Amino acid sequence: MRKFNAVLSVTLLTVFLVHIISGIFNLCGFISGGSIFLTALTHTMELLAAIHLVIGVKLTANSVIAVKKSGVSYFKENKIFWIRRISGAAVIFFIVCHVIIFTKKNDTAFRLNYFGAVQLVSQILMVLSVAVHVLTNIKPLMLSLGISRYKSFITDILAVLSVILLLSGVGFTVYYFRWTFI
Repeated sequence: MRKFNAVLSVTLLTVFLVHIISGIFNLCGFISGGSIFLTALTHTMELLAAIHLVIGVKLTANSVIAVKKSGVSYFKENKIFWIRRISGAAVIFFIVCHVIIFTKKNDTAFRLNYFGAVQLVSQILMVLSVAVHVLTNIKPLMLSLGISRYKSFITDILAVLSVILLLSGVGFTVYYFRWTFI
């Protein structure tokens, strides 16, 4: 199950990055509206995220059961484990907020909801929670995929993810200013 979740995570991350890049262009006004491709991409990402969530909950439940059986939690030693789980829960919460903020169906056309300061803060928090979740899970992901010399890739992966997540935050900020001042 862990190997499947690793492959699923890479697929989800790839689709997510394409979603972010297309969203940045959309939020900044370089392209307008959605397309069938972007809609299919979003629904694919939602499905992959749901499967990843179910697997994550199952693996977490297995770990909690093992802790209860052993009678010792070693919380201090397992902080990173809990950071991964809590950041994943935060990502899910903020994804729900993201969906609520960015989709509103009116007859057959999609309309965006108002995007004010609260929405901007929630989306910046989503970017931060995604960053924490992805960055804390890079090492175990690489190990799950059998990449033993992951250290040479980590810097490159972190650089690319950091730039894309930074641009995502900039995209939300530009969109906020477009709503507020234009």
